[in-house]
Amino acid sequence: MITASVPIIIFIFGVVIGSFLNVVVLRLNTGLGIQGRSMCMSCGKSLTWRELIPILSFIFQLGKCRNCKSKISWQYPLVELATGLLFVLIYLKFPPISNVALMMIVIYLIITCLLIVITVYDIKHKIIPDPLVYIFDALALATVFLGGPTFIHSPHIWTILAGPILAAPFTLLWLVSKGKWIGFGDAKLVLGLGWLLGLHAGINAVVISFWIGAAVAVIWMLVTYGRFKRGLEIPFGPFLILATYLVLLFGLNVIDLRFAI
Repeated sequence: MITASVPIIIFIFGVVIGSFLNVVVLRLNTGLGIQGRSMCMSCGKSLTWRELIPILSFIFQLGKCRNCKSKISWQYPLVELATGLLFVLIYLKFPPISNVALMMIVIYLIITCLLIVITVYDIKHKIIPDPLVYIFDALALATVFLGGPTFIHSPHIWTILAGPILAAPFTLLWLVSKGKWIGFGDAKLVLGLGWLLGLHAGINAVVISFWIGAAVAVIWMLVTYGRFKRGLEIPFGPFLILATYLVLLFGLNVIDLRFAI
């Protein structure tokens, strides 16, 4: 039985983790470690604990640094809020009714952390970091063999092939276009998404991601340029990840496939 206090505790834990993920995004591939005091990127002032309270500090400071009054990016509260909400949704979707279920929740939460960092980093830099996507792929492949009453089980061959099958078209697009149409990082990301969701749900996630990506691209061009613009670069990884959670958490299906296997 889930008490009301548990999701609240998990949400608080999630926003705290989200604050840490912001640090990871900020310092990844900069040569800086994750250790050391947080500071304002404009004036260099070290931040006190009152300025580091997830979400609340941003609200109370009106989105500005207390020292230099420079604007603080909306990335920080949004990542914290998204992490907290996803942690709660995962807990509600996969309740820890056994030790195996608890282990799977932990894996899903780690995967969520990786995908959040990948999403924000891809939006900011239009590239998916290899170390993060490789760790994600490894954990996603592990979920294929873990779970169930026996802890470790032998999955169906199509479950194992789901990742390579879904990644193959993306790899082909990358090869044919020499990276102009889609990045190879997206192919590596889809490899893990296929293992995480399975073939049926994975295909649905890919289709949904293209729909969302197309809608966002059209709206972005019309709002920004007032017309359609060729050569506009929009990272595709965030759409794949958003679609993955729509399918994983809410069972959203746009294509009803029946596999006779």
